Amino acid sequence: MQLKTHAGWAWGGAAAGLLGGLVVFAPAHWLTQALEGASAGRLQLDDARGSVWQGSAQLTLTGGQGSRDASRLPGRLSWRLRPSGWGMEAQVQADCCMAQALQMRLGLRWGGWRLQVEAGRSQWPASLLAGWGTPWNTVQPEGSLSVVNEAVSLEWAGGQMKWNGSAHLDAQDIASRLSTLRPMGSYRLSWQANAALSDNMSGPTIALSTLQGALRLSGKGEWIGSRLRFVGEASAAPEREAALANLLNIIGRRSGARSIITVG
Repeated sequence: MQLKTHAGWAWGGAAAGLLGGLVVFAPAHWLTQALEGASAGRLQLDDARGSVWQGSAQLTLTGGQGSRDASRLPGRLSWRLRPSGWGMEAQVQADCCMAQALQMRLGLRWGGWRLQVEAGRSQWPASLLAGWGTPWNTVQPEGSLSVVNEAVSLEWAGGQMKWNGSAHLDAQDIASRLSTLRPMGSYRLSWQANAALSDNMSGPTIALSTLQGALRLSGKGEWIGSRLRFVGEASAAPEREAALANLLNIIGRRSGARSIITVG
């Protein structure tokens, strides 16, 4: 009887040790599979090295399952995860595009969770967007995308999603294979949130504006439930209408000299 008891403790200890080893040394590709599933295949981590807790990979953007479009971030993306109370802290760093690591914290609470993203700044090549398929694979944008965000929080509680924070993306010196005009202009997409998001309530808003250039873009949008509704327009400076006509025909529905852009 005593021998059986000792054997049971031994098997239990071995199982606990094996489980602990799996948790501590979980391979990085487990994280890549989770990201690919959560993004419907649009975000992929290739050539993953290290573990779930600390590793690196090459980030690839695709148009989703079955798409032939893909673009890869130059350099590697690295991460570090660690438990923190009833949650997790994360650091993400892109060699090419981030001067400092992006800091995030996920906290679990009764009936919900809260994700906090610290303020940050980064700059990315606009050509990456082509990997996401239509319409970016047709436009083939060139230039740079500068992202600046204040502290942003996302919280799920009481059956509602609550957002708070702001960010903006500056698309600088943008060009396209659809126009001989280089660059066409620079633009700002602003994101503002201070609201609860449910099936019947408005959530974060976005605004598109032109900073400078011959191609003029503007528009506003908001999330209703989980869907984005956006209405905007594009037009050309009078002396550049011929150079931008092909692009205006593709990015929206023509209405005289303007092109109307709608999403949702």
